[in-house]
Amino acid sequence: MQQADATRQGPLSNIRVLEMGQLLAGPFCGQLLADFGAEVIKCEQPGLGDPMRVWGQEKPHGKSLWWPVVARNKKSLTINLRTPEGQELVKELIKSTDILVENFRPGTMERWNLGYKELKAINPRLIMVRVSGYGQTGPYSTRAGYGSIGEAMGGLRYVVGDPSTAPSRVGISIGDELAATYACMGALMALHHRNETGEGQVVDSAIYESVLAMMESLVSEYDVGGYTRERTGATLPNISPSNVFETRDGKMLLIAANQDTVFRRLAAAMGRPEMATDDRYATHTARGANMTELDGMIADWTKTIDLEPLQDLLERNGVPCGLIYTAADMLEDPHFKAREAIVELPHKDFGSIRMQNVAPRLSRTPGAVRHAGPDLGEHTDHVLRDILSATEDRIEELRAAGIV
Repeated sequence: MQQADATRQGPLSNIRVLEMGQLLAGPFCGQLLADFGAEVIKCEQPGLGDPMRVWGQEKPHGKSLWWPVVARNKKSLTINLRTPEGQELVKELIKSTDILVENFRPGTMERWNLGYKELKAINPRLIMVRVSGYGQTGPYSTRAGYGSIGEAMGGLRYVVGDPSTAPSRVGISIGDELAATYACMGALMALHHRNETGEGQVVDSAIYESVLAMMESLVSEYDVGGYTRERTGATLPNISPSNVFETRDGKMLLIAANQDTVFRRLAAAMGRPEMATDDRYATHTARGANMTELDGMIADWTKTIDLEPLQDLLERNGVPCGLIYTAADMLEDPHFKAREAIVELPHKDFGSIRMQNVAPRLSRTPGAVRHAGPDLGEHTDHVLRDILSATEDRIEELRAAGIV
């Protein structure tokens, strides 16, 4: 398992990011930028910090296992944004900031005199990334925005799950993370524009629009054809075979052989090459029309073979297949190890911690996981001294007043 390499900087090592807001949509954007070397200074409320510090489904020793991931590679600065003094400190930081990431409810930054108009006057090159539920404009903009609501509004929830049940959710915070990913992409495009023109701009990333952007031709299908996509469980309509099949030893294997050439290889592996020329299965369209019957035949076959010999048989015949992985499978898989897809780094509470590595991979300027999420306010003194040139006496005054 790869150890974290603190010497690898990444392509954004000359970029300073001020991350404001909390929970996931804004901070995940900050994580992506930090992964590729940006200096991300996370602003947190003194004494409280980001709620992500205590979130997560599993908390050994009462400690979050989510925080070390979403706050990795970042610096923690405590600053009370609700006070005029804290707001003035932010304005000082903005002078040397390239990207500001925030995910407060629209209007909050303006109430704190930290809107783009005020900040642009201080630093015309500033890129302000604003992540919210509904965007910065429109009749819903001032509503509280949650990832789950954005997933519902963007169309994802309606199509996820079994048709016999109410809409399901994906088992991760996909709406927040999509909005953060689009926000990061917007920040990088804005950086390119700034390199060409010298001017900053606002990146407006809405959760519901980020989900909507992933919905393929769903809107067009309804608009032109009057067709509404419905929940279809483990399959997609008219895509066959592409399903999860049970093996003799009770394992679940996904087989994706819906392309004509691949289906011919599957038919050969099953010992039934004639299926590839049968009018019911010979083409993509025909297989889609007969997917229930075809999937049933494949399911009957896979139940006669244990997982390992079945995988070996399919792979030798060039048929894409894969186990439905859990985290335990990922930690043991030789491909994950060979690609260093999971990184291990030291952690003061857990001894060490393993987490997903940086993606995507760059051949010349790769990113890296340099350290896990920091303690609350761990870098406050350093940031104030190095960026604001504050004296020790001044720092103590700010701390005593509850500003940092």
